[in-house]
Amino acid sequence: MITPLDYGKLACDAVMNKFRAEELPPKGVFFYHQGVFLSGMEKIYKLCGEDKYFEYIKKYVDSVIDKDGDIVGFVAEKVTETTPDLAKRALQMLDHKMPTILLYELLDKTGDVRYEKAIKTVAESMHFWPVNTIGGYWHMMTQHNQMWLDGAYMAGPLSVMYADRFGDALLRERAIKQILIIDEKMKDSKTGLYFHGWDESKEMPWADKETGLSAEIWGRAVGWYAVAILDILDYIPENHPKIPKLHNIIKDLLKSLVNFQDKKTGMWFEVLDKPEREDNWVESSCTNLFIYSYAKAMRKNIVENNIYKDVLERAYRGIVDSLYYDENKNIVIDNVCIGTCIDEGTYEHYVSREKIKNDLHGVGAFVLMCSEMEIYKNSLR
Repeated sequence: MITPLDYGKLACDAVMNKFRAEELPPKGVFFYHQGVFLSGMEKIYKLCGEDKYFEYIKKYVDSVIDKDGDIVGFVAEKVTETTPDLAKRALQMLDHKMPTILLYELLDKTGDVRYEKAIKTVAESMHFWPVNTIGGYWHMMTQHNQMWLDGAYMAGPLSVMYADRFGDALLRERAIKQILIIDEKMKDSKTGLYFHGWDESKEMPWADKETGLSAEIWGRAVGWYAVAILDILDYIPENHPKIPKLHNIIKDLLKSLVNFQDKKTGMWFEVLDKPEREDNWVESSCTNLFIYSYAKAMRKNIVENNIYKDVLERAYRGIVDSLYYDENKNIVIDNVCIGTCIDEGTYEHYVSREKIKNDLHGVGAFVLMCSEMEIYKNSLR
């Protein structure tokens, strides 16, 4: 019988067979595409102990952090004509900060102070990140007053990990605050799900003129929000007064998601709350993030153990049944939505996004899911 760990290793190996670590796309950039995938690989490494995974992560990180511990694009004086264009925008986007979570294991195993310097550079920069009038992080410096749901994942875990290691309680509280603001401002009262974006100024073309909310509920963004909450909880002191509120948010979200699970495949849809639309489609990355969330919430007794066992098993089986192998016998994770901004924010915008296979979004979500499912299943034995 193939275990979740086996599947996770197959997915890691498929990417390793395709890309040298230094060439993971976008090449030469410290970015969440690589961060998501490699954070999943790190979890697989901790479960199986195979050094090839640790070495692969290290090679990627060392390709984007120089001998002085400076990250490509994070030091303006070091940006040159050969610096990748996306790296030149590193100081403007939350997405460039997320891979910092990879650096702790590298620091602990090697003792290389470059990693500590890089951690501190990114984490401490969050003290100066622009916020709206109630303290919500702008998703990008060029997007004034806009909060995007996935920003909770890009900035949250790195902040609480830093607080846990280096004692910066303010960063921890700011990370928690993002979760609470999103719950207050971006939750749909009808479905219990969350809209992709909120523009406090209500000036963006996609923003509702009364609420400032975008119009649609995008699957992967909701997935990142759920994962962010659960991962943040790993690094909060057990007696923290906001824990009950965070538990209630994730419990309510998991309860709401049940209503939108596809009865046929067990998966969830690109536009989460419109499963009845013929042009909507089941999307694998959001499904994997929700599987991760159900498994982790039950394992940690945030929800009653096994309360969502049937939901979880249907979703996991749906993902497994969707897998196949290419001509080189590498596993393929298909029906992944390509990277998606809000843009005009219409239903048509989301459902017409390109479906891709084995990109780092999709494989990353899958590998994260596999690691958590392995731990969850082991906890039941």
